[in-house]
Amino acid sequence: MNSLIFATSSPRRIELLKKFNLNFNFVPHEFEENNKLDMKPYELLIFNSEKKSKSILEKFPKDIIFATDTIVYKDYVIGKPKNILVCVAWPYVNGPPHLGHIAGMSIPADIFARYNRLIGNNVAMVSGSDMHGTPVTLLANDLGVTPEEISQKYHNIWSDCLNEMNFQYDLYTHTHTENHKTIVQEIFKNLLEKNFLEIREQLMPYSVTENIFLSDRLVEGECPEGDNDKARGDQCDVCGRTLDPSDLGNIRSKRDGSVPEFRNTSHFFLKLSEMEEKLKDWLNSKTEWRQNVKNQSLSFINEGLKDRAITRDLSWGVDIPVDGWEDKKIYVWFEAVIGYISATVELFKDSNNPEQWKDFWENESSESYYFQGKDNIPFHSIILPAILLGIEGKNLPTEVVANEYLNFSGKEFSKSKNWAVWLPDFLEKYSADSLRYYLTSIMPETSDSDFTWEGYLNSNNNELVANLGNFIHRILTMTHKNFDGKIPNFDPNSKISQEIIGKCNETIDEVGNSISKRRFRESLNKLMALSKYGNQFLDKNEPWKKMKENKEEAGEILGQSIIIIHALSSILEPFLPNSAQKLQKILFGEHINHWNLLLPESGKSFEKPNPLFTKLDEEIVIMENRNSLNE
Repeated sequence: MNSLIFATSSPRRIELLKKFNLNFNFVPHEFEENNKLDMKPYELLIFNSEKKSKSILEKFPKDIIFATDTIVYKDYVIGKPKNILVCVAWPYVNGPPHLGHIAGMSIPADIFARYNRLIGNNVAMVSGSDMHGTPVTLLANDLGVTPEEISQKYHNIWSDCLNEMNFQYDLYTHTHTENHKTIVQEIFKNLLEKNFLEIREQLMPYSVTENIFLSDRLVEGECPEGDNDKARGDQCDVCGRTLDPSDLGNIRSKRDGSVPEFRNTSHFFLKLSEMEEKLKDWLNSKTEWRQNVKNQSLSFINEGLKDRAITRDLSWGVDIPVDGWEDKKIYVWFEAVIGYISATVELFKDSNNPEQWKDFWENESSESYYFQGKDNIPFHSIILPAILLGIEGKNLPTEVVANEYLNFSGKEFSKSKNWAVWLPDFLEKYSADSLRYYLTSIMPETSDSDFTWEGYLNSNNNELVANLGNFIHRILTMTHKNFDGKIPNFDPNSKISQEIIGKCNETIDEVGNSISKRRFRESLNKLMALSKYGNQFLDKNEPWKKMKENKEEAGEILGQSIIIIHALSSILEPFLPNSAQKLQKILFGEHINHWNLLLPESGKSFEKPNPLFTKLDEEIVIMENRNSLNE
């Protein structure tokens, strides 16, 4: 009989086929795919598959060779790795990060990016510090330093904190790089050439007391909807609509409370009105978006999009690339969203393939996800897509993944009022993984949620330590002590083992499916349900009692329990990467990137375990609440 040869070098495809005992011979093909041909997708699939097979047939003329870009087996689908662009909102760096900053953007983005890397996709997770804008300038003036000094100081603090949280950014940069400046200016000129920018005069608030035009975020007043008397000049946090300072009633300076004068000034306007129908059609095509994001975005469009000034009377920011405009800068919200492009370009700039950024921005099969809080929705669902439509040739967002607000003990996090849990302070005392867990468990996906010290304590002690950590530690310590640090003999084909394997595989699939749909709380709950299942199995079978009576039977139970621990070692990775790596080091001797169940092998050694999580003293609640009030 002729041999079957599968033309692939994909580890994911090989792993899947072996998983179901489909043991073909695997030979890497030598055909470089051409995805730019003028063919329909299925025609291109057939063309590339045929070329792959024929490139191997020359070496193995008597064998049967096949190739495909997608394998489907039951509920498993595996194809060419996708290009996944993960974009995280750019924080203003006029202060250190607080927990509200990371809860809605960095944590869900990191979970999503890590999962996609584990299943074999090509991921680029990018963001950076928004170093421009008036708040930075004014803080610098107050402190007697330059805007660059103050923004660089807080950029470094942000970078250090994000590293300590183990967020796996491929690049965390900032908006004051030459690369960013160049790309922003190129896009500005592109829009100008295509007649999407127009010079107009506009009335803007001018502070008589400080002799400066006030930026949008330095004025507040009554929202035209009437529900908020502290709406900013660019946006109302209550209704979410974008605003201009002239829209505000009872306007005043947030700096000194003075009433500004409105004076004429010239600016470049982005013609959003000309893109209204295209944006509306695009948004209506997004059937899987979170309903609040889609509804909010469409409500702006249904009211009629207004052309928006994208320059400001500022001294700090990206220069306008037009002669005679040296005393103004490009508006921070225009250039900040372009940062996703500039960061992707910067990521690959010094690589072997500097043009690889185009795989994420110009390949139509690529996907892009934008993670931020609900206050940033219109900038990502309207302004950024409008810019991309204007310059043409770039992918629009696959999804704008916006969370609601995380509050602190019932009140909104506030940098100005010093009502916050500051991330640098938190990380000096507590673990990053315990915070990642708690913030994921209360992630404000559909409504505002509340960080409390009581909640954090209970989450750590009752869920991480008592449930997950206790199950893993007591199994591994009992096994290591009684079986010379080796996996005891057990039958992986027994009825009970197969039930456990089935449960583990089911959980891995369910957790992955929830993450892929951006349902992070749901995915974490499914992970913890597997740990609960393990505890129930352990309590039912009581191997500690059987150890003296029938060591072999106790070993069978422990070996079966370790199947569950192996599954947990995989699915923990996106959520608690430090803990997952510690656990994998104990089990396998190294960090193993995998998103599937690796069955334990009887007789294989593993390291002596240490507890993954630490119980916290209940006194921290009193202490931290007192500290917050004192602040």
